[in-house]
Amino acid sequence: MANQDLSHRILTALWKSCLDQEEWFPPLEHALKDVTAEQAAWKPSEGPANSIHQTVRHLIFYKKRLLMEARGEKESDDYPEVENNTATFGIDDLSEAGWEASRTELYRLHRELGALLESSDEEALLRPSEKGGDTLSEDFRMLAMHDAYHIGQIVQLAKMQQAWPAVRRFD
Repeated sequence: MANQDLSHRILTALWKSCLDQEEWFPPLEHALKDVTAEQAAWKPSEGPANSIHQTVRHLIFYKKRLLMEARGEKESDDYPEVENNTATFGIDDLSEAGWEASRTELYRLHRELGALLESSDEEALLRPSEKGGDTLSEDFRMLAMHDAYHIGQIVQLAKMQQAWPAVRRFD
């Protein structure tokens, strides 16, 4: 039982570090804080790459899916489905308001998932998920790792635009 409590605490800490608690990498709120819509839409001219805004929309897609699956809402008309992973990077509104709405939605979904994680007992976290055998705990762990991967991309894109501080203070 103590090991399960420890794993739940570790998973919760990992989840928080992806949004607003600085750890070994900048969390999403820090990485996106001063990014403008123009910077969020920018892509390097060479090679395949997604913009920061596209990456945020991709993160939103998977967070919304996990939240709805965890709540048992997979059969809802609002459940996000696309033909392939590439389609998860789509953006409807490139304006400043659209960018702000995307950031707000990302943060809201992450916080809702965090609240769900914190309120879940070990039995719920270890129950196999509907989508094929992973547990809710494993889904959270993988999504946190997914966030960390994409945060690195976001930071790199910001650096390429000189939109990242040369010296960063860790808070």
